[in-house]
Amino acid sequence: MVVTGTCYEYGMQCGCLHESVPTQPVTYYGLAKDTLHKYLQYLVQDTQTSFNWVRLFYIYGKGQNPNSILPQLEKAISEGKKEFNMSGGEQLRDYLPVEDAARNICIIALQNKITGTVNCCSGTPISIRRLVEERIAMLKSDIKLNLGYYPYSDYEPMAFWGDTSKLREILWSDTR
Repeated sequence: MVVTGTCYEYGMQCGCLHESVPTQPVTYYGLAKDTLHKYLQYLVQDTQTSFNWVRLFYIYGKGQNPNSILPQLEKAISEGKKEFNMSGGEQLRDYLPVEDAARNICIIALQNKITGTVNCCSGTPISIRRLVEERIAMLKSDIKLNLGYYPYSDYEPMAFWGDTSKLREILWSDTR
């Protein structure tokens, strides 16, 4: 059994987060995922069920929520806006293309040697400002950033990303 969770299960913890870090969700979404995770662990504990909880970080790409930062930026550019309003952009996050996330989930699902929680992320922190600047350059836009327009979120730490050692072990092992 493979179920997807969220990095919001970690709550307000900063830095590189390993799967063994105790969860401390501060949002209803994070709490709901964390509760489901613990319930499923309880259900399978005395069975032969192979169980992986794939904890997704910031997935982006086709089909992404239009209210996420990159779709909002692309919309502003397509509408010919001169400025893009955002926070100060210094938050460090862990972004992963949806295609990579899908591939990782499939590989995790097709093996049963390494079980438990697995962070599905890049393992590389990037500032939101840099992410946005890279997308602007990729789209060859001259839109200007209006940094500091929005306050920093009070439900996300300023800097967190996932440890990928367990994911790498699955991706590069002979367990498939």
